[in-house]
Amino acid sequence: MATDIATDIATDIKDIARTVDAASVMGLLPGRPRLLALGEPTHGEDTLLDVRNELFRQLVEQEGYRTIAIESDCLMGQVVDDYVTSGAGTLDDAMEHGFSHGWGAFEGNRELVRWMRAHNVRSDNDGRPASERLRFAGFDGPLEISHAASPRQALTALHGYLAARVDADLLPCTAETLDRLLGADDRWTEPAAMMDPSRSAGQSAEAVRLRLLADDLVALLDAQTPHLIATDSRDDRDRARLYGRTAIGLLRYHHWMADPSPARLTRLVGLRDQMMAQNLLALTARGPVLAHAHNSHLQRGRSTMRMGGAPLEWWGAGALVSARLGEEYAFVATALGTIRHQGVDAPPPDTVEGLLYALPEDRYVLDARRLAAALGDTPPDARVSPWFGYAPLDPAQLADSDGIVFVKDVPRA
Repeated sequence: MATDIATDIATDIKDIARTVDAASVMGLLPGRPRLLALGEPTHGEDTLLDVRNELFRQLVEQEGYRTIAIESDCLMGQVVDDYVTSGAGTLDDAMEHGFSHGWGAFEGNRELVRWMRAHNVRSDNDGRPASERLRFAGFDGPLEISHAASPRQALTALHGYLAARVDADLLPCTAETLDRLLGADDRWTEPAAMMDPSRSAGQSAEAVRLRLLADDLVALLDAQTPHLIATDSRDDRDRARLYGRTAIGLLRYHHWMADPSPARLTRLVGLRDQMMAQNLLALTARGPVLAHAHNSHLQRGRSTMRMGGAPLEWWGAGALVSARLGEEYAFVATALGTIRHQGVDAPPPDTVEGLLYALPEDRYVLDARRLAAALGDTPPDARVSPWFGYAPLDPAQLADSDGIVFVKDVPRA
């Protein structure tokens, strides 16, 4: 990149850089989106969680957002939501039992939950009306890198909900039948099944039967909607639907875990994002949502990764939700300069991150499409990270993003 061209580009970029705050982010968009997605290029850095937390506070106070959804187990997230909305349990309980992937150990997540609870209580110790309370949600499936959860919790909770509210003759099975078909949970959570389909129970006769029963239970839930609206709370109905989505999603995921075909891993990563997308769409029905997850889950373009040595490509949750919501979906990616404690040093100057790193501010937000225009027809080189845990910004993805948050340096927590 010639020096004079690089100087012009740097000047153009400086002119479009703004402070990272809600007003700057909303100024990039045609209106308030139902789902504002803030991506991150790595996990576990409290600096990025602090940026997210401050942005959420401002969105609550200035834009009427009430729900935050993060890349964590959707069923476990109910523990956190119960704590922030009603004070059930303790903060320690919420952090230990309300997060998957180890996210409960991070101070940034603890501070988020602490602040949400305090906001809902208010200074006069009088709880806010339900319509004004902040809500927490996990939108990932009950999936870890090492295994997928048993469908027991979701299936039995859905069955129990219906059994308490509809005629027993309408139920497709008894609770005892479900328990017998589910068997021991460790047959579902077998770690070896993640890479060896022969170790999965997902295509056993019992699993096939459970998929049919799960479908019948969800169909019964839908068929009873008028009755349930008249007799039950919206929160209880929403949780029942969550159990239904999760049961069907888990059983489908386990089915393809047992599949030996070459497309197995591609199906699995795609199914995970489908579960994420369904949960996000459901959350937007009750008001605007801030979602926080890895850039690869929230971007509009196709997602890619290597797993088991094979390249995988699929449509992520952001692409799926964007196809449904259109302009009511907004995606702001995050990129970083350095994570020195992980061996990620200053980016090469001929990369997007290198151009952004040359600006004097520590962090800022930019209009992604104006940034793409400033870069011209020949995009900068793609940055290559020496650490697998950081995914550099793909210059080709800029046109599919609404904004870029750039954080210059991420210190060790």
